Amino acid sequence: MMKEQKGTHGQKKPNLSPAAPRPSPLTPHDQKPCRINKFFTQQGLCSRREADRLVEEGRITINGRLAVLGDQVGPIDVIARDGVVMPWGNAPVYLKFHKPVGITTTSEPDVPGNIIASIGYPGRIFPIGRLDKDSSGLILLTNDGEIVNQILRGEHGHEKEYLVQLNRPFDQAFLDRMGRGVAILGKRTRPCVISRLGQREFRVVLTEGRNRQIRRMCQALGYRVVALHRIRIMHITVRGLPVGRWTHLSDQERAQLLAALRRVAPDKRQR
Repeated sequence: MMKEQKGTHGQKKPNLSPAAPRPSPLTPHDQKPCRINKFFTQQGLCSRREADRLVEEGRITINGRLAVLGDQVGPIDVIARDGVVMPWGNAPVYLKFHKPVGITTTSEPDVPGNIIASIGYPGRIFPIGRLDKDSSGLILLTNDGEIVNQILRGEHGHEKEYLVQLNRPFDQAFLDRMGRGVAILGKRTRPCVISRLGQREFRVVLTEGRNRQIRRMCQALGYRVVALHRIRIMHITVRGLPVGRWTHLSDQERAQLLAALRRVAPDKRQR
């Protein structure tokens, strides 16, 4: 049965090396013309909103002229931010990481134990969603800003599965109430699939991802979560990936992910 993990402070640092990295076949010539703000998200540089702000501030040039909102760019264009050329051809990266307790899911470099520094990937990536510091398990990371909202937005109904341990035994009434939805943060959660694993443990599948949702749901019913472990996001599982290790998604995992998000896998795009 699942046991509560300890934080990493003061302990030996976990092995955060990759489990089987593999380069993507995407090249700059595979990329089609797009709006200037989309270029920045495709290259994993910043969000569209931030790119629009940079354009409005006159910090972006295209072939030496100041960019304007809505400009179209292609691989033959020279795009610069603050005079520094932004290269085309950043291959899309899709990673999964088995996060230990004690790692903070943030890209902010000044936060101790942040997930980006912990992984040490040699390119810019960012986490898709969050898994709080006291929780463990599967989290996805990417440099593809186009897929983030497609995965996270609740209306898409993508499943996330968790194993949860409480501070005391619970009864069937607790499971029934959790399954129907619980009022937190002024709004009732969606119905979820939940099943007992032990006197204090249960498995739950959510189709939304509100802030600390499971912990808040349990607290609203008079219980405290002592261990929370995510084992699945959509079809992607943490099975076989040791704690503290990351790996690129397999070809099959990546293809299924992009198909589920109604996109074409990078190596299948028209050339």
